[in-house]
Amino acid sequence: MVVDTDTELTDDEIDRIFHALADATRRDIVRRTLVGEASVSRLAESYDMSFAAVQKHVAVLEGAGLVTKHPQGRERLVRGNPETIARAQRLLDELELIWRSRVERLDALLAEYPS
Repeated sequence: MVVDTDTELTDDEIDRIFHALADATRRDIVRRTLVGEASVSRLAESYDMSFAAVQKHVAVLEGAGLVTKHPQGRERLVRGNPETIARAQRLLDELELIWRSRVERLDALLAEYPS
């Protein structure tokens, strides 16, 4: 189902965002980097996986626009992008409105028939 939205997100962007958020480690990285930026090496210390695996997770998040990276000295700092989270939330809000509208119409239809 394609939804016409004001989120300014293309279908490809939406797919990348929700693909990225489908993984628990990536969701945790987003949470951590929305609270405060962290280097990739510092993030890697928090997970039972290789540095390279954490780098790949960060790359997926960066490709979805959920985090940004910038150099500081020898490190690459990762920062969560609340704007992309807000855009995804607006899309979810719009989908919820569509769903609630459908449920309300069904409730009204069922109310027309006595039990």
